[in-house]
Amino acid sequence: MIRKLMLAVAALVAAMSMAFAQVDVNKADAAALDSVKGVGPSTSKLILEERTKGGEFKDWADFSKRVKGVGDKRAAKLSQAGLQVAGKPFDGAGAAKAPAAAGKPAPAAKPAAAPAKM
Repeated sequence: MIRKLMLAVAALVAAMSMAFAQVDVNKADAAALDSVKGVGPSTSKLILEERTKGGEFKDWADFSKRVKGVGDKRAAKLSQAGLQVAGKPFDGAGAAKAPAAAGKPAPAAKPAAAPAKM
């Protein structure tokens, strides 16, 4: 009987942690943002100030651009910890850099140097 009770409590705790794991930066208050691993009081303050000043974040690229100290590497870690922007996790494909690089052709390879004659 005790085993069943402990199993039920463990399942309840796991379900609760899953329910609270996802935090959207466009809807969260300071306490919810602080609950995400990697977001402290200063970062949550920056997020809230920027959201108030510039409106909701459109995507991760917009979030990284507007919140100082959040690049692709940190965005990936925050996303893994449960942070979302506009209901979506970070895709990890360099969202901020993809459109700029798409129109550039690849650099041409240099020809190999001819061997020196002796």
